[in-house]
Amino acid sequence: MSAIPSGLSAHFLASLGGPLRRRLARWSLLLPQIAAFEPELMALADIDLRKRSLSLKYRARSREPLTHILPEAFALVREAGRRTLEMRHFDVQLLGGIAMHHRSIAEMQTGEGKTLTATLPMYLESLVGKGAHLATVNDYLARRDAEWMRPIYQALGVSVGVIEAQMSSATRRKEYACDVTYGTAKEFGFDFLRDRLLERRAAEGMTDLLGGMLGHTGGAGGEKPVQRGAHFALVDEADSILIDEARTPLIISALPTEEERIAAECHSWAAAAVPQFIEDDHYEFDHDKQTVELNADGRQLVRSLPKPKALDSIGLFTMYEYIERAIKVDRVFTLDRHYVVRDGEIVIVDEFTGRLAEGRKWRAGIHQAVEAKEKVEVTVATGQAARVTVQDFFLRYPRLAGMTGTATSSAGELRRIYKLRVVPIPTNRPAIRQRLPERVFGNDEAKWQAIVEEVLEHHASGRPLLIGTRSIDKSEILSRMLTAAKIEHRVLNANKIAEEADIVARAGERGKVTVSTNMAGRGTDIKLGEGIAELGGLHVICTEMHDSARIDRQLIGRCGRQGDPGTWRQYLALDDDILLAGLGPKRAKRLKEQGKEQTDGFDHLGRLFRRAQGRIERKHFRDRRVLMYYEKERKKTHEQMGQDPYLDAPGA
Repeated sequence: MSAIPSGLSAHFLASLGGPLRRRLARWSLLLPQIAAFEPELMALADIDLRKRSLSLKYRARSREPLTHILPEAFALVREAGRRTLEMRHFDVQLLGGIAMHHRSIAEMQTGEGKTLTATLPMYLESLVGKGAHLATVNDYLARRDAEWMRPIYQALGVSVGVIEAQMSSATRRKEYACDVTYGTAKEFGFDFLRDRLLERRAAEGMTDLLGGMLGHTGGAGGEKPVQRGAHFALVDEADSILIDEARTPLIISALPTEEERIAAECHSWAAAAVPQFIEDDHYEFDHDKQTVELNADGRQLVRSLPKPKALDSIGLFTMYEYIERAIKVDRVFTLDRHYVVRDGEIVIVDEFTGRLAEGRKWRAGIHQAVEAKEKVEVTVATGQAARVTVQDFFLRYPRLAGMTGTATSSAGELRRIYKLRVVPIPTNRPAIRQRLPERVFGNDEAKWQAIVEEVLEHHASGRPLLIGTRSIDKSEILSRMLTAAKIEHRVLNANKIAEEADIVARAGERGKVTVSTNMAGRGTDIKLGEGIAELGGLHVICTEMHDSARIDRQLIGRCGRQGDPGTWRQYLALDDDILLAGLGPKRAKRLKEQGKEQTDGFDHLGRLFRRAQGRIERKHFRDRRVLMYYEKERKKTHEQMGQDPYLDAPGA
């Protein structure tokens, strides 16, 4: 076995900046130290391996630096993996684990084994006895990864817990008491907020002299918090959670007021009135900011509309706001793209993962306006009793790390906000993925037809294809076209979550055609079936650019895993959404008109799409900076008033 991973070549190191190059070279010197323990550990009986682990736990709790313990700890995890799962950590996986221990985000390509790599820092951090949390993007992955890796932890005497939705407080407390705990960022965050509320109620109860004398501690029957503090968090799909979801606040609602109930009726009134309002005649629509502003005629129309009794107590300017919000929702939020209607409820589709975002609601009345638009029961937009952003929540951890396949483009933001370095980890085998020339068409119809033709070409040879679409409605459009062309296929979108693991796991088999809204957080490796490598491997078709290049890279990374062959091609059209959002309505309209006259021959315009994507990425970054500023100011105000920064005023 080589002392340095084969992927850590002079060419790879030369591609990195000076500090990063020196850091990786220095960390690689730990690999021979880890390897030196292997013959000794392989000779131990299972019970002696566990005793060796217990001795490390004693050293860690005696405050010996974890960096000193790391070589032996990683060697123990590697040996436990070999014995229990027949999965021996590669040197590059050890390198990824070392990076995570040193407060970094390890950028590991798809198929390089991030789930197995995570056991290294998780085990090491668990030794101090303060709990180590691994945050994933959904309950399914949390449960799957915990159960999959559990034999490794158990072989070393480490307990494993899993946090899932609908768990009782008693069960959650038990799972958090384990040495390592898997769960979602959302569940971890909400448990933190519930604990803060519980502690406040307990404190308020103790201010009652009689209650204190009787031993009452407040809260629900003296219930205790479920978490035991923040020590170490390892964030899977780190860029998705720490950046894409950073703008999403986690909120525990307070009880609704009569005023908020009236608001529900106002939303329905505004939604019914939307068809009467015409752009330019009654309102101006800002395509960049996606805002609506009524003009004089539009306000006159609002005043002339028949109104329900509930609006008697509503001011005129508030009425304008309801109408403007309803028009915005009608124009911007699309069924089966941004949300679905399920069992009479609006369920958001996460734009970055393509999954249903259970329990999440849009803010500022948007969610209620969407409910009114779809004529489902309008829920009450309540006040908030407790709140924390994903950003704030993870900044509470003294020790933080992450792993993902796509973080380099966001390295600056991750460093500024979270003080986390992004460290590219070389692949275990050289990547031989090939990019085919991109194709740009005048309109959607011509683009989809060309995609179907390419699918037919590859499908005839038995080669598997993975086709990425940006939204549910686009995946359904393509599905209908493939069905018409008599191409058997499977669709993976927010409406097919139950079948997800099976669909993804079989996507590399002969003749399989898979259509997916997004591959971020799918968590299942696509392995090539027998004889597929000889056909060229998995072929990936990207049907449209996403707002973030990282999302595109997550799809592309599904081919060419672990040194497998694979190819990918980008398809674009002049009426794609990204041009409107990135270049503005006037430029996008001119291009769209040009596309109507000529459908093909626009391949030279690919740079325009990348420019539009870059502008959108910069806008989202500015939005996150503004959010961070306001959250800091909000916390500062609470602290100056002697209030808990995560809780609203008592009694809310």
